[in-house]
Amino acid sequence: MQQRMIHQFGAQPGVQHKERYSQSEHWKDGKFHNLEFTTMDIKASKIPGLMYRQFFTKEGRLPGQSWSIDGWASALDVHQNDKVKFVWFGHSTLLMNINGFIVLIDPMFGDNAAPVSPFAVKRFSESIFNVIDQLPTVDLVLISHDHYDHLDYGSISKLKSKAKQFFVALGVGRHLIKWGIDAHRISEFDWWQEAQAGSLKISFTPSRHFSGRGITDRAKSMWGGWVIQTAQEKIWFSGDGGYGKHFTEIGRRLGPFDLGFIECGQYNEMWHQIHMYPEEGVVAALEAGASKVMPVHWGSFALAMHHWKEPVDRFVNEALKCNLPMILPAQGTPASLHYEFNEGWWQGII
Repeated sequence: MQQRMIHQFGAQPGVQHKERYSQSEHWKDGKFHNLEFTTMDIKASKIPGLMYRQFFTKEGRLPGQSWSIDGWASALDVHQNDKVKFVWFGHSTLLMNINGFIVLIDPMFGDNAAPVSPFAVKRFSESIFNVIDQLPTVDLVLISHDHYDHLDYGSISKLKSKAKQFFVALGVGRHLIKWGIDAHRISEFDWWQEAQAGSLKISFTPSRHFSGRGITDRAKSMWGGWVIQTAQEKIWFSGDGGYGKHFTEIGRRLGPFDLGFIECGQYNEMWHQIHMYPEEGVVAALEAGASKVMPVHWGSFALAMHHWKEPVDRFVNEALKCNLPMILPAQGTPASLHYEFNEGWWQGII
């Protein structure tokens, strides 16, 4: 148990890592920086109250019932009418089938989003950890940054024998290598770098966030989002982050997009610069040129003080005002770019 806890932290950057990171224009004074000034406004006097609310105030922040996630496997079938199919497993975990090429984004299948904390942050749904056992060979894993709710040690350990290739934010590779992934299967990306994966063009895009799995490695790896481009479609995964000028630049360089997976949850006024409010997520999608959106980073873990339904309700209301089409499938429900939003699946849950 203790050994597993130690492994959760991943790997500290060594001299050779820092030498490589220093080649990035975003590495200054021994750490990575956002494109614009970014901070978390959490004063020391507020921390005890914040911790109490996080771990002991649950009303409204957790659903009154859990739900099972099944039926997702049909997304692995390839049909001519749906060249891109995907399944959302909650939070930011997405399984994509692109003409038979299987892509997995931020594979957090674990039941606890705070594995090194004395108090667990449990998944809302029933456990989905065994989904990994049912997956076929995964052609490509994309990892946006190294926070526990996006990079899960247990999930990576099970994916070692399933995944062919890992494309990750610069600096995340050292964690994977420590956890037993061969270095030749890992490619690290700085912002705007791109590479081919099969017939797909993959690009790493900026976000306004931070990284780190412990006290001593904050901002020692990068964070961002991903663009997946096929011969016919462009799909953008925003990653975590606050609102900023980079959304317009992403659209200018790589857009427009047929679908944007946009962060919408786990926000608070004290860390507003690193997590958007839902309304800002809609604005970001429009600025980046997304013609259709799906809100993610909600519906699985209580990592902020808001009601568990609030992020998606606010996002939907704003998108409707802006006439921005949405895709809102239930967790585990196969969907495609043609999926139509009707009634919200979460509305029937207490």
